[in-house]
Amino acid sequence: MLPLRPRASIAAGQAWWKNMPQIWMTYDELGALCGCGAMEARDRAIHLSLDRRKSRDGMTRVKLDPALMVEFFASIRETDFDLDLAIEALQNTHRQMAGLLAPSESRNRRGVA
Repeated sequence: MLPLRPRASIAAGQAWWKNMPQIWMTYDELGALCGCGAMEARDRAIHLSLDRRKSRDGMTRVKLDPALMVEFFASIRETDFDLDLAIEALQNTHRQMAGLLAPSESRNRRGVA
């Protein structure tokens, strides 16, 4: 039996960005990302000609363009960085407390002649 050859996931001539995942946000979420209110986010979405659709829940959502996706991923990385710092601080505290609770070397040694 011949080994299977992997198929290209992108058809020839098709741009890679057409297969990018889509991120859709409400105006409130977009405003939080951009540091403005929902109405200003709506105006920005219109100005940038971003795709907008009404979801089944009745909320209008905006599809992020590549520049806004970069901002979104950067905000996620900052959150992860803060989380990493918190975890590191917790581990350091644990090491310090474990050191205080461990029997000291001098108590475990017997007299040496």
